[in-house]
Amino acid sequence: MPLILETIVTTVSPAGELHLVPFGLIGGDDGYVLAPFRPSPTIVNLEANPCFAASSPRDIRVIAGAVTGRRDWPTVPCAVIAGQRLADSFGHAEFEVAVVEDHETRPRFRGRMVHSAAQAPFIGYNRAQAAVVEAAILSTRLHMLEPEKVLTEMAYLAIAVGKTAGPREREAWGWIEDKVAAAIGPAARILGRDDR
Repeated sequence: MPLILETIVTTVSPAGELHLVPFGLIGGDDGYVLAPFRPSPTIVNLEANPCFAASSPRDIRVIAGAVTGRRDWPTVPCAVIAGQRLADSFGHAEFEVAVVEDHETRPRFRGRMVHSAAQAPFIGYNRAQAAVVEAAILSTRLHMLEPEKVLTEMAYLAIAVGKTAGPREREAWGWIEDKVAAAIGPAARILGRDDR
């Protein structure tokens, strides 16, 4: 299995609009790859403007928010590429697309890093942050998974949230519970409203 880094990727549309989305960067010996599924605004943007930024968010709500329709997070201009990066991040990297491997379902955009920088010291994650990332990914696969599988995974991830979450992690978890509950029913509310 390849190394995959969960990041916030920003691209620019043909009209110059910013698109912010959680994305797993696939690591390799010769750089990082974005592999979005068609159809995708990211694909359209990279075809028009072949560069992207990847940021490591300090606030886990950015990842949970982006998968639940909350994409309005502060950004700042990139240092080298024409675009924006997440403002509140531990660090970011800027990439130019060096190679495109076309595919009818999932093209691969191999990025060449042209800049990277740290914005804040990293002390460590808590288990709730990791659980929120996993639940956010799970919430993007509701159309592919059986409800029982989703509920089992959510119940397991909720243990870490219940034990180690701060206010931001609880809010992020709540957004994801709301999304999952809307898709498969109220049983997805593992922690419930009173525990957030």
